[in-house]
Amino acid sequence: MSISLRSGVKGLAEAFAVLPGPSGLLRRLARRAPLILAYHNVVPDDAPPAGDRSLHLSRSAFAAQLDVLADRCTVLPLADLKASEPGAKPRVAITFDDAYRGAVTTAVAELVRRKLPATIFVAPQYVGDGAFWWDELTPPGAAAPAVPRTLALGGLQGDDRSIRAWAAKQGVPVTPPPSHLRVATEAELAAAVAKPGITLGSHTWSHPYLPSLSYEEVSRELTQSWSWLRDRFPDHLVPWISYPYGGVSEDVEEVAAATGYRAGLCITGGRVSPRSWNAPHALPRYNVPAGISVRGFRARVGGGAE
Repeated sequence: MSISLRSGVKGLAEAFAVLPGPSGLLRRLARRAPLILAYHNVVPDDAPPAGDRSLHLSRSAFAAQLDVLADRCTVLPLADLKASEPGAKPRVAITFDDAYRGAVTTAVAELVRRKLPATIFVAPQYVGDGAFWWDELTPPGAAAPAVPRTLALGGLQGDDRSIRAWAAKQGVPVTPPPSHLRVATEAELAAAVAKPGITLGSHTWSHPYLPSLSYEEVSRELTQSWSWLRDRFPDHLVPWISYPYGGVSEDVEEVAAATGYRAGLCITGGRVSPRSWNAPHALPRYNVPAGISVRGFRARVGGGAE
């Protein structure tokens, strides 16, 4: 091997030696593009299993995840995400769908303790101790509802009454969920937004699967929900919509924009890249599964695996 060739090989080896490994590449990507986390509920550690298990995270697990975020990430208010610039730590925004009592009380207490902001998306029809079909139609001992998702969202349009009627005909029992699996009251929402950093957004009026509805029905769902929130919490709102079941289409995006929402959130997807803002009414989120480990969560948010 010639001296020049040896020098070239050595130079390549040195160059590859300083390239980041897979975890380093993930951290570099995390610093460039923020991540919106989607939660649903947080329940007491001693609460017996109930409802759709995938949605209900234990308090201790949630607290451990917040500790990771507080230590390794920059947690931003949702409304500030677009204007934020990359920094030394990954940027994250925290959101909750459905306004479960456990989220509005237990989760908010953990957030306030760490001075972390979050946005809770509300479907006003259920405010005041309401319960969702997927929790009441999950039989005791089961992990998920006894209604096929494709049927619930497709043929039954995600409509609570229609789904319950179908389940009744099939003999699916109704299991009333405990208090922390029910939707918060208006007073509980007011107490939550009185805390620093807590804001509310729209989750439609009645939580239907929007792509299955007409243009007029979608408009009514989005307008009615926003009017209810604006009349009660005008100083604590972000003009964003979180689509029930993550259901969105071009027509739904169009209605959201026409109704005055500045952005819309799906329930799946990756990080919010600069290109994502070209379609702000269909932004991705990471749905945090109830069973994720702290190590897995840390790696997912870009804080490293250790």
